[in-house]
Amino acid sequence: MLGASNEPSRIGGRPIRYLKEGGFPGPIWPINVKGGTIQGLPAFKSVDELPEAAECLIVAVPAAAVCDAVENAARRGTKAAVIFSAGFAEADEQGRKWQERLVRIAAETGCRVVGPNCLGLFNARHGYAPTFTASLDHGHPKPGGVGMVSQSGAYGSHLFVLTRDRNIGMSCWLTTGNECDVDVSDAVAYFAADPDTKVIAAYVEGIKDRDRFLGALENARRAKKPVVMMKVGRSAVGAAAAASHTASLAGSDVIYDAALKQLGVHRAETTEEMLDAVYAATRGIFPETDRLGIVTISGGAGVLMADAAERHGVDVAPMPEAAQVRLKSILPFAAVRNPVDTTAQFFNDMSLVTEFTRTILAEGGYGAIAAFVTAIPRNRETGGRLKEALTKATAEYRDRLLILCMLASPEMTKEYEAAGYLCFEDPSRAVAAFAALSRFGRSFAKGAGSPPPALPSSAKPVPAGASLGEAEAKVLLASAGVPVAQEKLAKTAEEAVAAATSLGYPVVLKIASADILHKTEIGGVKLNLADADAVRAAFTQIMERAKKEKPSARIDGCLVAPMIKGGLETILGVIDDASFGPVVMFGLGGIFAEVLKDVTFRVAPFGLDEARAMIREVKGFPLLDGARGRPKLDQEALAKALSALSVYAAANAATLRSIDVNPFIVLEKGALAVDGLIETK
Repeated sequence: MLGASNEPSRIGGRPIRYLKEGGFPGPIWPINVKGGTIQGLPAFKSVDELPEAAECLIVAVPAAAVCDAVENAARRGTKAAVIFSAGFAEADEQGRKWQERLVRIAAETGCRVVGPNCLGLFNARHGYAPTFTASLDHGHPKPGGVGMVSQSGAYGSHLFVLTRDRNIGMSCWLTTGNECDVDVSDAVAYFAADPDTKVIAAYVEGIKDRDRFLGALENARRAKKPVVMMKVGRSAVGAAAAASHTASLAGSDVIYDAALKQLGVHRAETTEEMLDAVYAATRGIFPETDRLGIVTISGGAGVLMADAAERHGVDVAPMPEAAQVRLKSILPFAAVRNPVDTTAQFFNDMSLVTEFTRTILAEGGYGAIAAFVTAIPRNRETGGRLKEALTKATAEYRDRLLILCMLASPEMTKEYEAAGYLCFEDPSRAVAAFAALSRFGRSFAKGAGSPPPALPSSAKPVPAGASLGEAEAKVLLASAGVPVAQEKLAKTAEEAVAAATSLGYPVVLKIASADILHKTEIGGVKLNLADADAVRAAFTQIMERAKKEKPSARIDGCLVAPMIKGGLETILGVIDDASFGPVVMFGLGGIFAEVLKDVTFRVAPFGLDEARAMIREVKGFPLLDGARGRPKLDQEALAKALSALSVYAAANAATLRSIDVNPFIVLEKGALAVDGLIETK
């Protein structure tokens, strides 16, 4: 401990005190220029005086002295350093240079550095606590299965205290500070591989390396370890939105949402939601269905929970008819559909609790039951009888969740939790927790999904330095495996007539210019042209309008294409995100995308499984799926186009700024890109 203090309440004194209190079995070596004795331990005047290389160097000295000390220790064989000291990149230019030196020291010596400017960490299993957080003054962590990492030290401490107060056991807790070396991705990867960690909690403000971050989250999913993350900071993409529909619909927060959803992470919006999801996940049961059975002694509570279910995307499907008839015969005045309302009569005969609960578990097809039992468990005698009745009912269904919405003493609540039940006072929070668990279950069952397809050997690279007009863009898209509509370039009105005649009427004419990004805004598109005269007139009008509205634009002529009838307009896009690189967007065209913002995103590249999931996510999906007598459209062709676009975008990340394929028309058989725009870096 460099900068050790004899005062247990000081920054340099707390770690020594906590290590001693926690029963850390290894040697503790205080380092202070004065030497002597510190908190009953012999002190050393410098790193050089230590009897051997320290396993970890805890640093609490002014920033100017940090680098030399860490490098000296690392050269002697120290494998890790935890740096509390502030005054680095977060402070000024000199601090940035010191931090860059720490980066070099870590890279050259292999010494892993946590911080600087962090609150440290603890490992609850070993009593190891190189931290100065005051939160340990009121109790050390209970060893358990939750691993927690926070980029904020103070907020990380706040989360730890709340976790401890909820009686949730922890394996490790880590604050990363300035992340000159060890970062949040390292922590998630460690927790994913750590056999003692079962649930991962993270507070994140930003990431530095998309591939390591996504790789760590994928490792957690493969290990079937739920990740609950609070990602803060919301901002818009900015000026790029002017040219790209995709960019105008995206924002950094939207992209984070998409990336976390893609990897099965539950993103918590509040501290309460985060702790609820972590608490629920410690039970270790993750239903692969979102169907929830609700049983209540209060009709009002049942309605409240059903409303919460709708908000959180939980399916409150009715009980099977035969089961409803049987339950009705047992308790005639009960409402038995779902929610199952038993009224307070339920507790006059505890055998009803057993019979109803067992029937709902056996026949409802639910991933869990949420039971509103209010203050019944607050009385020890009735609380004990209720627990006994529930235990009988669930004896054959220990792989199922029973979530109790109840009021009870802390002691009684612990008894119910020890018996395997999740306990919430607020019914709405209980439903939200189930929603998180079911999403974990479905993500674990799905796994990584199908791999991205190979990039076609015919794919043409995206050139750097200029935006590409529709004709050039569609050549590239077609080479990448995205189907495009047939078209011909005409430089004169007569060439346009000849093209239309060969393609077949009716046709569409569109201005061909890399400098005119939004053709309809200048009158550069004419639809449903049925004969040669209409084509000649349209060609003349388009060229005149283009020269008037965009006199400096380079104009190549007009594109002539068949008028596609039927199908549904969708929009496919790519945006180069600052954190995640190429991200693919999908939505229905027109008002659905631009006004309703009914779009979804995925980090590129991805396979067909993820593409199919994107298609089903948009609210307008029923229009693709044959709603209200409409024909069912070719979703597989759409999925293949999305996946191919993702692979092409990832392969051209160095030069690609954005892609818009709008509209992309999905037909009953097949799909076609009718327009396209590519912006390059």
